[in-house]
Amino acid sequence: MLARVRLDYYIEEKEHKLISQKFSVPTQYNVYFTRRSLDPCNPTLANALCADNPIVRRKVFVVLDRGLSNANLGIEQQLVKYFRAHRNALEMVSSPMVVPGGEIVKDAPRWPLHIQRQLHKFHIDRHAIVLILGGGAVLDMAGFAAATTHRGVRTVRMPTTLLSQADGGLGVKTGINSFGVKNFLGTFTAPFGVLNDSDLLLTLAPRHLISGMAEAVKVALIRDVTFWGWLEESSDRLRSFHHSSLENLVHQSAIIHLEHISKSGDPFELGSARPLDFGHWAAHKLEMLSSYKIHHGEAVAIGIAIDCRYSTEVGLLTEMELERILALLHKLGLPIWHTACDLKGSDGRLKILDGLDEFKEHVGGDLTITLLKKIGEGKETRNIDRTIVKRALSWLRKRHSSRCASK
Repeated sequence: MLARVRLDYYIEEKEHKLISQKFSVPTQYNVYFTRRSLDPCNPTLANALCADNPIVRRKVFVVLDRGLSNANLGIEQQLVKYFRAHRNALEMVSSPMVVPGGEIVKDAPRWPLHIQRQLHKFHIDRHAIVLILGGGAVLDMAGFAAATTHRGVRTVRMPTTLLSQADGGLGVKTGINSFGVKNFLGTFTAPFGVLNDSDLLLTLAPRHLISGMAEAVKVALIRDVTFWGWLEESSDRLRSFHHSSLENLVHQSAIIHLEHISKSGDPFELGSARPLDFGHWAAHKLEMLSSYKIHHGEAVAIGIAIDCRYSTEVGLLTEMELERILALLHKLGLPIWHTACDLKGSDGRLKILDGLDEFKEHVGGDLTITLLKKIGEGKETRNIDRTIVKRALSWLRKRHSSRCASK
């Protein structure tokens, strides 16, 4: 009987068939840099919308961040005039759909559903375009709505904040928050194109401009010591929001970010390493703990400070380089501490430490955190000692308190 069982198993193995399929899909999109993009005489937006086929008239559905609409009361009319001037190539199928800006738009599932309802109403297919003008949260949410319509409607992004022009608007991610977790639902979907108009930055409040600089500090710290040196030299001009300095910050950040996506070998993050998320395990948790009163860039700055101090605690980063980093964050007006870092759960455990577990779950696989070996060079580790994290937090708390007391 035993021999018969073995024979049956052998026959099943012999009859088993396997086809292993492997293919790659070439991905390409253009990132444009311009000013006055909605001037009818500027062809950049039309070129972005019709990049693959300038002969076919393109249907376009527009999603507009309310923050931009409120700051620039004439922008809807500007859009109408632009599309009218380029009506041979473009058709705006309806008035722009205005949505709230900030994380609130990612927390409410009704917004992506509302967009999808309109895409259905106006027969937006996979050869049409969803044009998204907004900050990072609106780009994420509307991008998710488009990516999950017809298995992927094309999007052209027009980031309207410094943060999204330098970082978030350039990548291949979309997402919304769910179950109390940031970006729990989302896709990896490359945009059809990205258009950075530096004039849109002129509408931003100082806090938003300052917040946006954090991602530039991040990429310089882990990838480019020359860019870091420029940030130090230009800190006064950046802090006074000198226009051409802000343009250069955006352009250099974009180069580094796009190079990582194209050359890292893992653009869709199938592995566990996410070097461009340096400082983000704490940042994402701080945003949630503060009910998004902390802006993303501010949370990233705090996360950078935590991971840099941790790097010093474990002997990677020198005290001198740590001081340079904290000095630049201070000069740019970015924080290194917030009271949310001290929040504790019912068990007495610091809630911010839950960010490590949530980050691990979000990326999948082993927990991989980027630390700093020196300015311009990151180092990945899979071992984070929570006791040392607490020590780093305590050090930053004392430094923050000391600075506040001296004012």
